Amino acid sequence: MTVHTPKITGASGRPVIRQLDEAAINRIAAGEVVERPASAVKELVENALDAGAGRIQVDIADGGKTLIRVTDDGCGMTAEDLPLALSRHATSKIDGSDLLDIRSFGFRGEALPSLGAVGRLTITSRAEGEAAAQIACEGSRLSPVRPAALTRGTVVELRDLFFATPARLKFLRSDRAEMQAVTEVIRRLAMAEPQVGFTLRDVTGGDSRVLFRADPANGDLFDALGSRLATVIGRDFIDNALKIDAERDGLRLQGYAALPTYSRGSSAQQYLFVNGRPVLDRMLFGALRAAYFDVLSRDRHPAAVLNLIADPQRVDVNVHPAKAEVRFREPDAARSLIITALKSALAGAGHRASSTVGAATLDAFRPEPRIYQMDRPSQPALARAFAFQAPGFAEAPQAPAFAPPSEEKAQPHDEHPLGAARAQLHENYIVAQTATGIVIVDQHAAHERLVYERLKRQLAETGIRAQPLLIPEIVDLSPADASRLLDAAPALAEVGLVIEPFGGSAVAIRETPAVLGPVNGAALLRDILDELADQGDSQLVRAKIDAILSRMACHGSIRSGRQMRPEEMNALLREMEATPLSGQCNHGRPTYVELSLADIERLFGRR
Repeated sequence: MTVHTPKITGASGRPVIRQLDEAAINRIAAGEVVERPASAVKELVENALDAGAGRIQVDIADGGKTLIRVTDDGCGMTAEDLPLALSRHATSKIDGSDLLDIRSFGFRGEALPSLGAVGRLTITSRAEGEAAAQIACEGSRLSPVRPAALTRGTVVELRDLFFATPARLKFLRSDRAEMQAVTEVIRRLAMAEPQVGFTLRDVTGGDSRVLFRADPANGDLFDALGSRLATVIGRDFIDNALKIDAERDGLRLQGYAALPTYSRGSSAQQYLFVNGRPVLDRMLFGALRAAYFDVLSRDRHPAAVLNLIADPQRVDVNVHPAKAEVRFREPDAARSLIITALKSALAGAGHRASSTVGAATLDAFRPEPRIYQMDRPSQPALARAFAFQAPGFAEAPQAPAFAPPSEEKAQPHDEHPLGAARAQLHENYIVAQTATGIVIVDQHAAHERLVYERLKRQLAETGIRAQPLLIPEIVDLSPADASRLLDAAPALAEVGLVIEPFGGSAVAIRETPAVLGPVNGAALLRDILDELADQGDSQLVRAKIDAILSRMACHGSIRSGRQMRPEEMNALLREMEATPLSGQCNHGRPTYVELSLADIERLFGRR
């Protein structure tokens, strides 16, 4: 169906070019800058930050549809400044001589006139040493400046958003959804400016309810940021995050990135900033994903808060109306810094795993709370039970028939971070005793990571040595699978797996990686096919090689169900301690769980 757009025509029937009036121009500009209440809040709070505010309060009613009020203690404006602030393209942020030297949040001078075009806007402000003044703007019509009462800073009040463009109201979501969007904007700006205090209140119906509050954080950059992130994201994130501070090619990356075992089911905990500006840039998020490539499965997402600092001349922030996207002069340098800095930090974490793993384990141990009070033992009963277990109690049972381990066996590895192996359960889990508790290790997952890191190290240093097969293994595949494998043959040869066509859709395996020992060739090829299908044809060769190595490591690792001798278990623990990233398997799952003695005692009611 063709939609015919009506045109303004003259006497000759030709379309006539007309100059739009100022009100129409402002409403069009508002459509780009102010998409929803959250967009208005973002622009107003960024103005407050540019004004040097130390505390910012945001009041919202009905999801921002009927009221948005932003109060700050910044430098304020004079009575002469107010009419100019509501003129299009009037700004104090830049002088217009260099659009690449932008060091503030705002710079276009569009936000306030756009808001005044689609809502009822009132600005009350007071600059130091000046009297307070107020101006109002409704549908782009300015009222005269008049005196006002205000101690310091600026109060911007926007009522009835989109009253001048009622069609836009129909596209807004529910009050609850709009309020959530506003909250997310405030959270991101609060992370960008940890030294500034933020308060968000819902004042719908005359009531006042605080939705978000973050007091100004003190200390150096990382202390202040860590304190702010604990407030905004949660203490668990900071407890399981690594400090990132790396510099390369004139770019600097700072912030926190979480351990792989603290991964999330979505990208909701990924916050990226460029020179302190929150951005939603696909290239940067892709670099973050690439940094965690071989420590997370595809359905898990890393958590991180990172700020990329660059000379403003090397970053163009003027490519998106809402300034949510940026363009780098050297995008490869920015991407490389993120990947190398995060990979280095993750490798430096060694065998460390998320503390939330142990907490989840304890929660799994705890029984459901009982309903009846009579089911709980009384305090005297508990005291008698504990006394019964104490040494020397008259009613104590006889010592067990088995002998305790000798001093020589009990001592050797207890002081190591992962302790000394004491048992193997279900032929898959190693139980080790540490100086402060116990560690439970998934032997297959742990060894899979160790083999993978060994393969990567060997490939980087000398190349992976191939072991020729006395009799080539022939594997029958579908024509499509055979073609995909043979296309990847050069990459496979780099990792010690040599294949060649063997007539029809069959493939012959001539050599396998020596480090893997005997392998099931058919199973290995099918796993590699799965990996190639997941990676897609657009992936770099290096990424494909790492993915193939990860699959190979699975085949070369200790299988579940294999019994291990004590010396083998301890050797595995020692290698884990010496191997980067050994706290998680190739898919981001933890390789071990650590429980402190205090945690264990709490399980038994001793604390």
